[in-house]
Amino acid sequence: MINGAHVIIYSRDAEADRAFLRDVLGYPHVDVGGGWLIFKLPPAEMAVHPTEAAAEAHELYLMCDDLDKTVAELAAKGVTTSPPTQARWGVLTSITLPGGGTLGLYEPRHPTAIDLNQA
Repeated sequence: MINGAHVIIYSRDAEADRAFLRDVLGYPHVDVGGGWLIFKLPPAEMAVHPTEAAAEAHELYLMCDDLDKTVAELAAKGVTTSPPTQARWGVLTSITLPGGGTLGLYEPRHPTAIDLNQA
């Protein structure tokens, strides 16, 4: 039986991005050797969106209950985010990682599957 999901973020500076996830976001982790850290993520959900693109793509968004508060907490730790934008389904921004990549972050304005765990 499937019991989880493993997300991979590719980075031009994996060591810096691992340190960011460990030290700034505070994600618990295991060290599997050689500096390779695997992080425990918050509860997750998955959606499948239609596409007309020739190649399929996958995205990763972190979720929060209060985007303004979360962005302020991240800014206090020196984290850069993009200006928030409103969408029909929530408010979103992106976090700039030390390695140069970005992670999506959003406050959903729809029911979430994560709430199913609390029922």
